[in-house]
Amino acid sequence: MSSLLLLLVFFLPLLILTPASALEFRYHNNHEIEQYLRQINASNPDITHLYSIGQSVRGQQLWVLALGLSPHRHTVGTPEFKYVANMHGNEVLGRVLLLQLIDDLVRGYRNNETWSLQLLNSTRIHILPSMNPDGFDDAGTHCQYSQGRFNQNGIDLNRNFPDAFAGLRRQSRAVIGWLRTESFVLSANLHGGALVASYPYDNSNGGSELVGGASITPDDDVFVHLAKVYSHNHGSMHQGDSCNDNALFLDGITNGYQWYPLSGGMQDYNYVWAQCLELTLEVSCCKFPPVRELPALWTENKRALRAYIQQVHLGVKGRVFDASGAPVQNAVVEVKGRRNMCPFRTDQYGEYYRLLLPGNYTFTVTYPGHEVLTETLNVPYGPDQYSAMKHDFLLQRTPTDPTQVKPTQVKPTPTCNYTLHLEAGGAITRPTWTGLSVGLWFVAALRSITA
Repeated sequence: MSSLLLLLVFFLPLLILTPASALEFRYHNNHEIEQYLRQINASNPDITHLYSIGQSVRGQQLWVLALGLSPHRHTVGTPEFKYVANMHGNEVLGRVLLLQLIDDLVRGYRNNETWSLQLLNSTRIHILPSMNPDGFDDAGTHCQYSQGRFNQNGIDLNRNFPDAFAGLRRQSRAVIGWLRTESFVLSANLHGGALVASYPYDNSNGGSELVGGASITPDDDVFVHLAKVYSHNHGSMHQGDSCNDNALFLDGITNGYQWYPLSGGMQDYNYVWAQCLELTLEVSCCKFPPVRELPALWTENKRALRAYIQQVHLGVKGRVFDASGAPVQNAVVEVKGRRNMCPFRTDQYGEYYRLLLPGNYTFTVTYPGHEVLTETLNVPYGPDQYSAMKHDFLLQRTPTDPTQVKPTQVKPTPTCNYTLHLEAGGAITRPTWTGLSVGLWFVAALRSITA
């Protein structure tokens, strides 16, 4: 009996903390995905946390698995990263890839593999395998043309976000609520039907952002770098013509607008309003690849999925403190030469994250009642060390004599001055907008078979 007890003591932790068997390469239905996520969470409570950001139209939960050393809540100094798949219900490879990535991360961590330990020790990773479970239930298996793209209400979720270039529109509430509760730094959403890494902007109103047929963000150099990281770590994306459909993408990347204009897209919303840099990753020429091809497609994407997460450690991170030494929320942290539509602001912990390539950058920090602070920083390449450069800003109060210096006023730009009212489960109601001109309508070319 004592020998049996010793064996149980030795093997029981292994049975609890590791997946029972290798995850099958097939298309798991929504119930099976939920069961798998519950199993992983129950077996690995120290590094995983399962939560829902809301429900689909048919009432299916939108499950997210968070992975990291502190999976239940944010840790100051640890960046938040997310992957989203199956936004279009008939583009299904992303579901498979993200389930395999979860399995890969957990197994790697339990086996003390360096790559997994470094990622989970330095990053909180959120994975939403299916943003459109209703669409998946209806999806046909045709490689390009099949039903299931839209949600139950016939809405294309990637045309349903507020758009800085196209005025007011309905919202994909669950994801917007998610973005308001987590301070995401870097993200990607996985699609199918092409093989390319697409970056913002997806839209334009013909203003100064339009350069040579592309709609360029203030952080275009960072976006190009991020897209190349994925494409060059992918098995074939960097070749630029892998789908043999006459669509040529240099280095396997493209500016979204230059490819085709898209109004109400999720990646522009992430960047403009949530200060989260997001790419759209088209990961398969076929929207519904045959099951026999899934192992090879995972092999093609595995290294890229890992490498892209690591890029969350680009640039600079830190906190902004007021004159009393307390961290402050909503301080504006701007980088000279990068005039974002919505200025980057500190979160509830006083934190800021700026993804930047190596170089010298001049920062300006603005907060009411304090002097404007300007500092120049030499920024190294952080991903190799799994940490961005850390730099805190300490503000000084303006003189009490009002005749000397007027208190700093932080003026929100018109498109950013709105309030989102959250409901339970991450839903959002009654978006209130102030000063946003409804005259900025741009007629976008909506294509039904891509992105």
